[in-house]
Amino acid sequence: MKRKPYSRRKRTTTKSVLRLPDLEHAKAAVLNSLTSLDAQRGYRHAIDEFVDWYCSEPRLALNRIVVLRYRSHLESRQLAPGTVNLRLGAVRRLAYEAADCGLLSADLAAGIRRVKGVKKLGVRLGNWLTAEQGHALWQAPDHQRLKGKRDRALLALLLACGLRRHEAVALRLDHLQQREEHWAIVDLVGKGGHVRTVPVPDWVRTELDDWLAAAGIDRGKLFRRVNRVGRTWGDGMTVKAVWHIVKESAKRIGVAKLAPHDLRRTCARLCYASGGELERIQFLLGHISVQTTDILAASSGFDQRSMTISVSSRILEIAEGLPTERRMSNYSLFAEDSIITLNPPAKKSSAVQSLKVPRYSGGEHESTDVCWLGFLAAGYPDSAYGAGVSSARCR
Repeated sequence: MKRKPYSRRKRTTTKSVLRLPDLEHAKAAVLNSLTSLDAQRGYRHAIDEFVDWYCSEPRLALNRIVVLRYRSHLESRQLAPGTVNLRLGAVRRLAYEAADCGLLSADLAAGIRRVKGVKKLGVRLGNWLTAEQGHALWQAPDHQRLKGKRDRALLALLLACGLRRHEAVALRLDHLQQREEHWAIVDLVGKGGHVRTVPVPDWVRTELDDWLAAAGIDRGKLFRRVNRVGRTWGDGMTVKAVWHIVKESAKRIGVAKLAPHDLRRTCARLCYASGGELERIQFLLGHISVQTTDILAASSGFDQRSMTISVSSRILEIAEGLPTERRMSNYSLFAEDSIITLNPPAKKSSAVQSLKVPRYSGGEHESTDVCWLGFLAAGYPDSAYGAGVSSARCR
C-alpha cells in the first residue's frame, strides 16, 4: 500500500484565541478603515478598553460568549446604553477585520455579530446653562492674565457659536472673515466633513481680538498653549485642554458637572428660547437631521415641573368637583378646546409627533390631537420661553 506524500507546507487555520499582536493588527485595520478623526479617536479608546479586559482573562476565545461577558462587564459599570452600544460596535468591527485578515473564523465573527446592544429607555436631556450662568461662565477667567484672555475667548466662542471641541481647536485665523459688515467663521469643516458658515457676534470678536493681540498671533491656529510663565508655545492645543478649561471655569461659578458639549446645548436652547426656528438652529450647529436639533434645543426647554404641577392640580380639581375652566394662581392652565403654542417653526418638524392628551368636557373623557403643547409658568417672562406665545384651536 502506497503512502501518501507528506506535504511540508503548513496548513493555514484560523485562530480562536487572539494574542496581543493579532489584536493590534486587527485594531490597525479598523482604524485605517475610518476616515473621521472623531470616529478614530472613539474606536481607538473602545478597542483599547476591550483589549485590556480581554488580556486580563487567561486563554479566552474571542467568540459570542466572551462578548456577552464583556457586555455584562460594561453594564456593571453603570455606563449609559449609548456608551455600551458604542463599545460593542467597536468589538464587532474588530471581529470583522480579524476575520478578513484570516485571524478569526467567519463563524465566530458571525456569532459576535449576533450580540445585541442595550435598549435605550427614554432620552437623556443632558445639562445646559441659563443666560445668566453662561454670562458668568465666560467672565470667570482672569482677563489680566494671558491664559485668562485665551479662556474667555474660547468659552465665548463655544457659547455663542455652538462649536464642538475639535472645531474650536482647529480654527485658523483665515477662517474669520467679514461678510456684509458682519464677522463669521467661513467654510468651517465639522463632523463628518460637513462644511458650514457660523456667524460671530461682535462681543465674541472683541474677546478674540484681545487674545490675538496679547498673544501676538497673526497666522495659523487661533488658540495656542500657554505655559506657566504666561507665554504661548506650540502651534495649537488639544481637545482635552478645552475640557479642563470648561471644568475649571464651571467650578468657579459653582456648577458641579459641566462638559464642553453642554455649552453647545446651551447655545441651541437659548436660540430656540429667543424665537429661533429649528431649521436655522440646525444650520448653525451643523446637524444633518433636524431631529438631532429638536432633541438638543426644543426638548431641553421642556418644563417638567410645570407639567407635573398642572396635572396634579387638575386631578385635585376633578376630585373636588371644581369647574373645568379655571385660572390658577401659580400657573396658566389651558382654556377648554385650546392649547398654548411656543414658537412652532414654519414647517412642522418630523421629530415632533402628534400627541394624544385627555380633554374633559362635561365629565366625559374625550381625545384630541395636539400638535404643539406647552406650559407657561407664572413669574417667567415670555422671552424665557420664546416670544410670540399664542393660543390656537385644536384641529
